[in-house]
Amino acid sequence: MSDVVKPKIGGYRRHLLVCTGPRCTADGQAQALFDSLGAKFKAAGLDAGALRVKRTRAACFAACKGGPILCVQPDGTWYYGVTDAVMDRIVAEHLVGGRPVDAHVFHQADDAPSGD
Repeated sequence: MSDVVKPKIGGYRRHLLVCTGPRCTADGQAQALFDSLGAKFKAAGLDAGALRVKRTRAACFAACKGGPILCVQPDGTWYYGVTDAVMDRIVAEHLVGGRPVDAHVFHQADDAPSGD
């Protein structure tokens, strides 16, 4: 048996999970949205420091309508219909400002943290 190396992850404030499964957006829109996040996060100062956001692709959230769908953790905020323009609002208002973009939220965990 080989030695397993313990992984390391840098600190982060929030974790953005983006469903890139084919049932959410067959046209690849979700993957394109995911691919744009690096530049968006860097421009907003979310790529390092106290507000750093980690991003991860997910294969399926089992909520296959209204994609692209994404989830912000630990806030427990779920978004649907996320276009490039909506993502810009989520970055500015939620990830930087701490206020969810209510018009695109379809689920909010009951025990979500309040404020930053």
